[in-house]
Amino acid sequence: MALTTPVRTGAAAGATAYRAYPQPQTAQRPGPNVTDDYERWYTEPTATNRMVLSLRSTIHAEIGWALDRLHRLCTNDLFILKSLPGLTVALFEWPEWYVREGHLESEKYSFFSLSPEADRKRRHAIESLFVLRNSAANEPNALELVDYRRTQPLIFNALSNLDPESDANTEFILNIIELLQAISFRITLPNPNSVVNSPLQTLLRIAGHSSNRTLIISALTVLGQLFMYPSNVSRLEADSPALEASIRYLPLFMDKPLVEASLSYMYAHLSHPPMAKAFLLHPSMPSTLRVLVSLLLVEQVEEEASVDITGQVRTVSANTTFVTPDHDLTNEELERLLPIPEPTRCYEWMKAMFVAEPDGELTQVDFWNLYKDAFTPHVEHFPVLVASDVIKNVNVVFPQAQAMVLPGPPQRFVVRGVTRRKETQASQRFKCQWDRSQCSAVPSSSVGELYDHLIQHVSDLEASHPPCLWSTCAAARMPKSYLRLHVLTHMPSSQPPARHPSQDDNITVAAEDTYPLVNPTSRPPPPPRSTSVKFPRPVVDPPSSSLTALLIIRILFHTSFVATDLAPRPDGERFGFPGLVEEDDGEVMSEDYVGGEEGERKGRRAFVGVRRMLEGVRMKDEALASWIAEMVDAGFDGLLQ
Repeated sequence: MALTTPVRTGAAAGATAYRAYPQPQTAQRPGPNVTDDYERWYTEPTATNRMVLSLRSTIHAEIGWALDRLHRLCTNDLFILKSLPGLTVALFEWPEWYVREGHLESEKYSFFSLSPEADRKRRHAIESLFVLRNSAANEPNALELVDYRRTQPLIFNALSNLDPESDANTEFILNIIELLQAISFRITLPNPNSVVNSPLQTLLRIAGHSSNRTLIISALTVLGQLFMYPSNVSRLEADSPALEASIRYLPLFMDKPLVEASLSYMYAHLSHPPMAKAFLLHPSMPSTLRVLVSLLLVEQVEEEASVDITGQVRTVSANTTFVTPDHDLTNEELERLLPIPEPTRCYEWMKAMFVAEPDGELTQVDFWNLYKDAFTPHVEHFPVLVASDVIKNVNVVFPQAQAMVLPGPPQRFVVRGVTRRKETQASQRFKCQWDRSQCSAVPSSSVGELYDHLIQHVSDLEASHPPCLWSTCAAARMPKSYLRLHVLTHMPSSQPPARHPSQDDNITVAAEDTYPLVNPTSRPPPPPRSTSVKFPRPVVDPPSSSLTALLIIRILFHTSFVATDLAPRPDGERFGFPGLVEEDDGEVMSEDYVGGEEGERKGRRAFVGVRRMLEGVRMKDEALASWIAEMVDAGFDGLLQ
C-alpha cells in the first residue's frame, strides 16, 4: 500500500507547511575607538607595537606611515611617550642623523633639489621632531623629555651646527626652538668656556639679524623664558642683540605676536637690576618708554560714562509776581496814625500792615511785637493798648480771622486768617529816589503820579541852577526848565521789561528754596535742570601685552626714582665704635655709582617727558590705576629736580 503525501498548493501552503525558525545572530565585536584618531591597537603599550616597529625599520614607506599616524595622535592628551616602549628612542634617531650629517647636503647644494632618498630622510627627521615638539605640550611628556639624556644634546647641537639662514633648515630649527621652549624650565645654558655646544649665540643671532619673522618670534620667546631663571642670568649682556631687536620691533603694534615676543624678552632682560640700570643709559631708552606708553594708549578700550549730578529742583512760572520784603510803616503813615485815638488807631494800623488771607497765619507774639515796636516809643504822648486788646481787635478788622491755640506739644498761640502786607515789584519800580534815595514818600501807583511828585521836588528847589538829586545821578547843574525835562530820563517804564526770546517761561529753583524770593539778587544760583558729567572709563582689563608693557614701565620707574645713597664710610663713629678715627683724603665715588646716578637722571627726565601721555592711561583695576597715578605724580616732582 502506497502512502501518499498530500500536497498543498497556493499561498496558504507556503504559509503553513514549515515552521519558521529564528536566524542565528553572529556576535558583533566592539569597534575600535577612533575618537581623535585614538586607535587602540596602534597604542598598545607592548614591545611589539606596530608604530614603534615601523619607525625602527629601514623601510621608508613603513616609517612614513608610522609618522603620519603619530602626527594625529601626538595632539591628544592621552598620548604619553613613555606608555609606548621604545617610541622616544625611535623618534630621536632621524633628527640626530640630520643634525649630524643630513643637513650637509642641503646646505652644500642649496640651489639644487635633494635626491629623492635624501629628501625622504630629511622629511623623516622633520616629522619625527614635529611629533616630539607637539608631544612636549603635554606636561608628562615635557617632564620625560627634559630628563631624557639625548634631548639637550640634540637641541644644543642643532642650534650650533645648522645654518639658520638656509631655507632647508628653517622648519627643522623652528621645531627645535619650540621644543626648547617647552622644556626651558629645566635648561641651564652652558658656560662659555665649556666644551658643550651652547645655543645662546645662535638664538641671539636669529633674534638680532634674521629676516625670518617666525624664527625671530620663537627666538625672542625662548630667550625670554631662559633668562627668567636665575641660573642663566649670568649670560645676560647689556648690549644684547635680542634687546636691540626687541626695541626695533616694538613699534609694530599691528603685529601682535612679534610685539608680544619683544615685550616678553624685554621684561626678562630688564627684570634684573643691573640690566635695568644699564638700560637707563641706552640711547633709545626715552623713545622706548614713549613707545611703551603709546602701546597702553592704543590697546585700552574705553567707553563714555555719564554721571548725573543734577540736584533736586522745581520750576515755577516766570509770570509770578515778584515780591519784596514785608511792608513796614513809613514815616508818613506813622505820623498819620499816632494822633488817632485807640482803638481806632489799632484798626487803621492793622489795615496798613495786614491783609486777609484764609491760609495765612501769624503767631500772637509776632502780632503784638509789631504793634509794640511801632507805638511804644511814643507811649508818653500817645497811650497804647495791652496785648490782649490788640489780639481781640483782629476780628473787628478781619471778621474771618480769629485767635486760636493749636494743640502741641508745644502749644502754639496764633492768629489765623491774616498775613503781612507785601510791597509788590510795581510799587518798588515807581518809588521816588530823590534826595539821593532818601525820599520818604510812599511808592507811586503809576509813572504819571511819580512824575508829578518829582516836579514838586524840582519846584521846591531854591537855586536857579540846581543839580539833579535823583539817586546817584551826576548830571551838571542846569536851569529848572531843563531839570524838569531831565527827570524824564529817570522815569521807569510803565510795563515790566520784556523777556528775551530765548528765556524760558519757567524759573528753576532749588527744591528747598521758597518762591517768590525775598531778595532775588542775593539768592544762591539754582542747580541746572539737567547736568551730567561725561568722562571716559575703561571697559575691560588691559590685554596681556599691555600688562607686560606696564610691568616694564614700572621697572624703569623704580630704577629711575630709587633713592641711592652711598654706603656709610668709616668716619668718626667707625660704624658704632666711637674713638676710632681714620684719616681720609676725600670721598671717592665708584664709576658704577656715577654711571647709575647719571642713568637715574636720564630716567627721571624720560618720565617727565611722558607724564602727559601717562595722564591719558586708564586702568580698570584699582591697583594698576594707582601705579599710573604714582608715576604721573613722580613726573610732576621730576620737574623740580
